[in-house]
Amino acid sequence: MQITNFLKHHYRHFNAAALIDAAEGYNKHLADGGKMMITLAGAMSTAEMGIQLAELIRQDKVQIISCTGANLEEDIFNLVAHDFYERVPNYRDLTPADEQALLERHMNRVTDTCIPEEEAMRRLEHSVLKFWEKADKAGEQYFPHEFFYQILLSGELEQYYQIDPKDSWMLAAAEKNLPIICPGWEDSTLGNIFAGHVITGDIKNVHTVRTGIEYMIYLAGWYTEQATEESPVGFFQIGGGIAGDFPICVVPMLHQDLGRTTVPLWGYFCQISDSTTSYGSYSGAVPNEKITWGKLGQDTPKFIIESDATIVAPLIFAIVLGQ
Repeated sequence: MQITNFLKHHYRHFNAAALIDAAEGYNKHLADGGKMMITLAGAMSTAEMGIQLAELIRQDKVQIISCTGANLEEDIFNLVAHDFYERVPNYRDLTPADEQALLERHMNRVTDTCIPEEEAMRRLEHSVLKFWEKADKAGEQYFPHEFFYQILLSGELEQYYQIDPKDSWMLAAAEKNLPIICPGWEDSTLGNIFAGHVITGDIKNVHTVRTGIEYMIYLAGWYTEQATEESPVGFFQIGGGIAGDFPICVVPMLHQDLGRTTVPLWGYFCQISDSTTSYGSYSGAVPNEKITWGKLGQDTPKFIIESDATIVAPLIFAIVLGQ
């Protein structure tokens, strides 16, 4: 409990105190029988959030994940190509010429980290294309995360592993068959690659990979079955954007469009974001505003931490994991 004890001793006010409150609220929510959704925006997989997220999955401290297509694939990129990544600590000083040089070396920059195209993206494309083509020929359709689960569980990528497999959250999720929601998967490297293979005719049916609306239908079924007054589902949001905005809407949809008014609201809410809330900004609404949309209740435990998620989330997860 060294990390937890340190945080509770020193983190007493402002964003620091909100961090403690949010972590303790997370633990209380689970202890009271609740379930938790974690949403991943930004580049959390490239930030290697999987080191702790994988353990949360193994310890049943998260029951469902919503993430961008980038986070879905970038955890696997890191799994199979970590040794080829390059860190650019002086990224703030790069000139356009420096950026062009990275492009010519096929090094795709994410802040201070460059993902190697050949070893990461093309290596995964080679594997996933076989699974897409197999499903396409058989007339089968799967969600993006289900294709990744098939690939990971088949073992064909094991020869390329370059990190400890226990630090891959996607591998932990595959082993648990954890439900994943991936809205807007089309906006990802492999989403673009899939579109290219449809255009060239390698894939005949664009619906071989199931996406958006079907994910919402899937989530509606899952939430209706899993969320009860005795076991409400909490919402732990890392960053803003579609990874959080899409799944949180399932509750008002169930209530207002399907008449399932007995389904409980989200039972806990926390958002970590360094985007300061302002009128009409892309920071996302503050928790109280979500009450008016039928997403949260007036008594729902609500927390907002305005800070860098790559710093804050690992600390909260450390407390949840009892570290």
